[in-house]
Amino acid sequence: MKIYTKTGDRGQTGLIGGKRVSKASLRIEAYGSVDELNSALGVVLSQLEKTPLHDKIRRIQNDLHLLCADLADPNLAGSTPRASPDHVAALEKECDGLEAQLPALTQFVLPGGAPAAALLHWARTVARRAERRAVELAVQEEVNPFVIQYLNRLSDLLFLMARWANVHAGVPELHPEYR
Repeated sequence: MKIYTKTGDRGQTGLIGGKRVSKASLRIEAYGSVDELNSALGVVLSQLEKTPLHDKIRRIQNDLHLLCADLADPNLAGSTPRASPDHVAALEKECDGLEAQLPALTQFVLPGGAPAAALLHWARTVARRAERRAVELAVQEEVNPFVIQYLNRLSDLLFLMARWANVHAGVPELHPEYR
């Protein structure tokens, strides 16, 4: 099978169910941002030594495929949503576990530090953009609400993962200076 189909050469792409839409549509932007987030996490993994975060990020990458499928399905009412409360709860559990291992947060943190931490901060901002695009889409069309909740919790978890990566690399957090 060839990778190219030529069906998108005029700026259209297919959704789940066969409907064709502009590649500039908000739905494509939303799941494209989730796809970009998944790729960003792949870059994180390339820079992250085998740590407890590794398997968690792999699981998140699989979850992001479910979110893409939900966002690529314009007939959500006629299909089974793929992202669920269980996915959101799993992220909350991960957040609670990581936060318990970190020093209390008393001020804002500047993104950066160890390479893996800096990349996790970047992935967090991509997650926030994906969340904004999903929210924007939900204003116009039906969206599985757990997609938005998942992306919201995921950005929190990525922030905690970045902090954890810095602590375990022995890199101190930097804070903004208000002069």
